[in-house]
This record gives sequence, C-alpha cells and structure tokens, in this order.
Amino acid sequence: MLVAASARGVCAIFLGDDSESLIQTLHKRFPKAEIFPAGDNDAGFTRLLKDAALLVEHPETNFKHLLDIHGTTFQHRVWQALCEIAPGETTSYAEIARCIGAPRAARAVAGACAANLLAIAIPCHRVVHGDGSLSGYRWGVERKRALLEREAQRVGRGKLLL
Repeated sequence: MLVAASARGVCAIFLGDDSESLIQTLHKRFPKAEIFPAGDNDAGFTRLLKDAALLVEHPETNFKHLLDIHGTTFQHRVWQALCEIAPGETTSYAEIARCIGAPRAARAVAGACAANLLAIAIPCHRVVHGDGSLSGYRWGVERKRALLEREAQRVGRGKLLL
C-alpha cells in the first residue's frame, strides 16, 4: 500500500504487489511528488499509514483523515455514493447511476470508479456488474475479490460467492 498526502489531505491510496510499481504509479499521476518514507520522526504520517491499513482489516472503521479529492462534479457524486455502500455489501454500476440521478450513466459510473485514486477510502471495490459478477478494478480483480470476501467475513456474512 502506498499512501500520499498533499497539504490539503490524503490524495492517493494505491494498492499493489511491490513498492517500485506503486511509486511509478504515483509519479505518473503526480509527477512532482516527493517520496519520503514514513519514519519514527513523523508520527502523524505513520498514524495515517496505520489508519489506511486498518481500513483493509477493519472496513467498518471510519477513515478520520481529510481527503484531497480531485475530479469532476459527476465523479464526486459517484464517489460520495460509493462511500454510502456498507462494508460487506455490493451494488451495481447501474444502481449507482440511478442513485445519483443519472440512470443511463452506468458506463460513466464505471469510468468514475476507474478514476478513483483513493482505494479503500472510497470503496469502488464494492461495485459489481448487475449480475453480481466482478469487473475490472484498478488494483486487480483478485484483490477486489479478496477485499470483498474479507469484508463479508468481517461483518458476519460468511464468504461471498463471486
């Protein structure tokens, strides 16, 4: 997991298999980013990292940090709707489109999910196809499946059949 913050708040939470690819992804999105490993002398950022990791293990936890979110008005509406999906639950792209008052915009909702830079904090992994099948996930479909299964177990719903 890579967590990045600006002066205004957390601007990225990336998931991946190795730190080098996460750093490359960060530099593609934020070319002027400076990398500082969290250390003992930065208690605030160390707390931020722990809280982000806690969201994976305990998805019902509230992420108490300010977010520095950049996107269109439509994307913000989608991301807000995503934050209202309870841990252990899923919904479809079409349902999110209906919820935000744009019933024909399921593909645009999928695009907004793909544009989300704040994995876990904005839970785009909770959106699936209308038939319940998994679809693309910026951080990998297997990771999406694992997150959903972990959430289902944490909230007492057993194992999801995806």
